Amino acid sequence: MGAQLNLVEQNLHLVAVSSRQMLFHIPSSSLFELDGLTKQLIDQLRNRPQQTAEQLIGELSEQFPMDQVAETLKELIALELVSDGSPLTPEIALKKITEFPLNTLVLNVNTGCNLSCSYCYKEDLDKPSEGKKMQFDTAKQSIEMLIAESPNEARYNIVFFGGEPLSNFGLIKDVVAYSEQRFAELGKPVDFTMTTNATLLTEDIADWLNEHRFGLSVSMDGPKAIHDKNRITVGGQGTYDVVSRKAKMLLSRFRARPIGARVTLTKGVTDVRQIWDHLFNELGFSEVGFAPVTSGDISYYNLSDEELIDVFHNMKVLGKEYLEAALEHRNIGFSNMHQLITDLHEGNKKALPCGAGVALLAVDHEGGLNLCHRFTGSELGTFGDVQTGIDKERLGGFLEQRLDRTDTGCSSCRIRNLCSGGCYHESYARFEDPTQPVYHYCDLMRDWVDFGIEVYSRIMAENPAFIDSYISPRRAH
Repeated sequence: MGAQLNLVEQNLHLVAVSSRQMLFHIPSSSLFELDGLTKQLIDQLRNRPQQTAEQLIGELSEQFPMDQVAETLKELIALELVSDGSPLTPEIALKKITEFPLNTLVLNVNTGCNLSCSYCYKEDLDKPSEGKKMQFDTAKQSIEMLIAESPNEARYNIVFFGGEPLSNFGLIKDVVAYSEQRFAELGKPVDFTMTTNATLLTEDIADWLNEHRFGLSVSMDGPKAIHDKNRITVGGQGTYDVVSRKAKMLLSRFRARPIGARVTLTKGVTDVRQIWDHLFNELGFSEVGFAPVTSGDISYYNLSDEELIDVFHNMKVLGKEYLEAALEHRNIGFSNMHQLITDLHEGNKKALPCGAGVALLAVDHEGGLNLCHRFTGSELGTFGDVQTGIDKERLGGFLEQRLDRTDTGCSSCRIRNLCSGGCYHESYARFEDPTQPVYHYCDLMRDWVDFGIEVYSRIMAENPAFIDSYISPRRAH
């Protein structure tokens, strides 16, 4: 008697797309269209598990050639979608982290800001002159630490963050000049990235940023009534008029790279489509990305469970427009949808939720190394500093806790390699433990990924040239 076969349910997920059935191979984040034979094999094992290969082949040989059934079954066992009793390959083989291929540094150049956005948690954000500014020596040590820790990376990225980073523009200029010379000596390319509230932009600054090919995102929450609800001056005045004017100026002059808008969705703000329409069609941003706040530092501004459901519904409404445009070979710049399509196309699988702590660290104004920019100034503590380098033992120990999916529910979740337990800072804000997965919108995320599978499958079937034009080139960046 041969080995009994069983479906490995935690490794496969089926999604109906029009008249087709798609199989999402969870361990590799890959997508396949099911043919009739594969579908029959899965159905047979789902309805009657613990059959032998001989029994299965015998039953299906009336509909399909016997050697074809045997070959397909062999492929399903190799993909670990069907188990013959052999031990399954551990998805996260690496339990010990000792290498940190750092290629991105976030420099917190000033904790101060010239605005006083109501949902912001920083105490000195409305006092740029009193903010804690990073000094050039610290920034220079940061660059040298990056090179010393990761000399073999193909490309490097320096991110300027705040507060409002342009409130320390002199430092930014000095860091760019030093970095361009230093990385040129090494024969390595370096990119610069910044998120700004745009209020301090001038034509000269815009031209300088363009000259140095910055990747730019502007923090803007939508049309005037929505933006002015929370993004206000120290005196309580809305900032839409000045931000939109400066953004239009920037968009008219900046040609180096596409400029995106970053939208913070807070309590009472769920109309994703209206916000996208204004920022993309009326103002002319190339991309619009949405960040729903569910575990913010000021709980009043968190979206309620009902509002979060509404947000995801509206994201799917906009996602359908993304699909319609893609079939007409147009990209409407909906970043959240575009990133999911990219992940599915490239078969991205993540053992950890993001690059924080592995490829990315954030440097605070004193030179401390933080998990990411959201942890600067928090009580989590740092993982070394720019003078002495990464505290690899502490950082490795922290990351290994998140790698361990035992008893978390994540090990059997179908989006485990796309989500990987969610944002560290959300976990920290909710549970005071950044190693614990966040669960409050797992069902919504699973539904969002299913929707993405449907959108991606239709694009690949009806206009695959869209992927070649708008997504495949991203692999080179």
